[in-house]
Amino acid sequence: MQLSMTHEFDVGVLLAGPCLAAALLFLSKTFRYYLKYTLYVGLVSCVAVVLIPVFALRPFNVLNLVLASAICKHISRLIGLRWTLRGGHHLEKQQACVIVANHQSSLDILGMFEIWAVMRKCTVVAKRELFYAWPFGLAAWLCGLIFIDRLNSGRAKDAINAAASFIKKDKIKLWIFPEGTRKNTGEIHPFKKGAFHVAVSAQLPILPVVYSPYYFLDDGRRTLDSGNVIISALPPISTEGLTMDDVDTLMQKVHETMVDEFNKMTREVKLDLLPPLHSTGLKTSS
Repeated sequence: MQLSMTHEFDVGVLLAGPCLAAALLFLSKTFRYYLKYTLYVGLVSCVAVVLIPVFALRPFNVLNLVLASAICKHISRLIGLRWTLRGGHHLEKQQACVIVANHQSSLDILGMFEIWAVMRKCTVVAKRELFYAWPFGLAAWLCGLIFIDRLNSGRAKDAINAAASFIKKDKIKLWIFPEGTRKNTGEIHPFKKGAFHVAVSAQLPILPVVYSPYYFLDDGRRTLDSGNVIISALPPISTEGLTMDDVDTLMQKVHETMVDEFNKMTREVKLDLLPPLHSTGLKTSS
């Protein structure tokens, strides 16, 4: 009996060490940060592999993105993110426009997955490097994403302008992050002119979209907690009758509009006034 109890005690001690280590590791913010990003990237890649044959049946059709988003939007729940869409009626309208959105993190894409079913026909301007990140890059290419060389502004501008004609003809929304590089610093940074050149040259309205601050994310400290994000779609801004001489003024107007909305949502976050999300899906509000 004594030998049996001693044996069981030894086994218990041996198991307790690894279990405690695993528990402490899981509780580590750094571990959870990398785990969540690994889940995010890994699952998107898996979905891409599965859907590439389907996308190949209708290549470069932007509606492929609606199918992809219907699957990928569930990744948000796995990593603890909830999204609220405001002003969804602006995105529902089936018209060609240039969407400009602030760019805080690669997590912005998860927010896009949440609202693609609302936008329906929408494509994205992305940096060329993403194309080579297969299988995601190949799947994105088959979905009609527009890849540009950010180091060559002339070629990038030509690529976007070339897309403008079919975008206008087929009533497709063109999503652009005018800040360029993503920066989660609690502010909206200066815009580049590309999106506004396209909008004016094609006489397409600008539709501003603002993500609320990612208070739950700190890449420097390797922290990614659970959190709520508001996506606010603002009324479209007409470019009808504008010329290239008006680009700077237009860009400033859109920037100020988005900064005002971002600041309002920042105060909302600080005051803990984000609406509770009881469902597991996207919540919308006017």
